Amino acid sequence: MAVRASFEKNNEIGCFAKLTNAYCLVGVGGSENFYSVFEGELSETIPVVHASIAGCRIIGRMCVGNRHGLLVPNNTTDQELQHIRNCLPDTVRLQRVEERLSALGNGIACNDYVALIHPDLDRETEEILADTLKVEVFRQTVADQVLVGSYSTISNQGGLVHPRTSIEEQEELSCLLQVPLVAGTVNRGSDVIAGGLVVNDWCAFCGLETTSTEVSVIESIFRIGDMGQPSAFTTTMRDSLIDSMA
Repeated sequence: MAVRASFEKNNEIGCFAKLTNAYCLVGVGGSENFYSVFEGELSETIPVVHASIAGCRIIGRMCVGNRHGLLVPNNTTDQELQHIRNCLPDTVRLQRVEERLSALGNGIACNDYVALIHPDLDRETEEILADTLKVEVFRQTVADQVLVGSYSTISNQGGLVHPRTSIEEQEELSCLLQVPLVAGTVNRGSDVIAGGLVVNDWCAFCGLETTSTEVSVIESIFRIGDMGQPSAFTTTMRDSLIDSMA
């Protein structure tokens, strides 16, 4: 099932972790407890790496990656780059990018096949992204928000998007991504989905504040523990969440 965690009493765990099907990066810090939550769930299948990017612990917002590769901003130090490269599987390509919007995790949402990107991202960054992560790239917004990486989380199984995303927009995004989507929240009503949630194809971690209803939606749409029947359940949850937001 989805695991609740917090980083030094902060429930925005998506800021401090980056989870893919091939590796997991966790921000360095005093929170060994946070690190051990990921280790406990993932260590048998993928490496869990302690890292910082440009001296920051908010690695979930600074980088973007999938099982094919990892993109980090240009201000990542050589030492940090070398450490991450040494810890990642050999099949994962690591690439530094020169990009004005350097918090890559805020501007890009991706799974192993498709990426949604901030409309103003550099053309060169788009090409590097497509090449390194082996994804199809689409310039999109989510519920009129340009920070698609903050307001959506997607895996190869499904996706969770900003609660004010219209049904038409959900259908459009679902067609681009080729996965089912649902609008919802994390951390007791937060619409910054990627701030409070990290997922891959078999595991999900969310902030401690996340309610049981929100966890149920997460487990259902991302098929965690293979609860992934096409669900009237998810639809009713989505409707109730949207009604409560309206």
